[in-house]
Amino acid sequence: MAQDGSVHDDPSGAPGGGVYDWYQRGVKLLREGSPAAAAALLERAAAAEPESRSILEALARAQFNSRQYAEAAASFRQIVDANPAEDYAYFGLGLSLWRTGDVEGAQEPLAIAVAMRPDERHYVSALKSVRATLRARREM
Repeated sequence: MAQDGSVHDDPSGAPGGGVYDWYQRGVKLLREGSPAAAAALLERAAAAEPESRSILEALARAQFNSRQYAEAAASFRQIVDANPAEDYAYFGLGLSLWRTGDVEGAQEPLAIAVAMRPDERHYVSALKSVRATLRARREM
């Protein structure tokens, strides 16, 4: 760490600091609107700490926001597999699958998210949209 408190990357291209620093910098980049840069940093953190739900969720959000939908779906699925009580991960998985074009596959995780949190309007709205899309496709 430099005297000014900043963390510098080393010459090999690896980010400076430890896993917690990478996570904090990744979340900050995500918050500041740089999801692709956040995803790159958070991928490194997730590789170092694959069991960290916080890192994995931040990575999934960064992947989703940088339009890496298949990767986001895989990250959200990893969270769901490890902890089936994570309603936000089901929501993220459903949205990610929807964005990859797997509308049918998106329905179940969104329905689970709604069942877990029926008060969450974003969840309900996404599920209704997916179901409307599926109905429209069947009627064609």
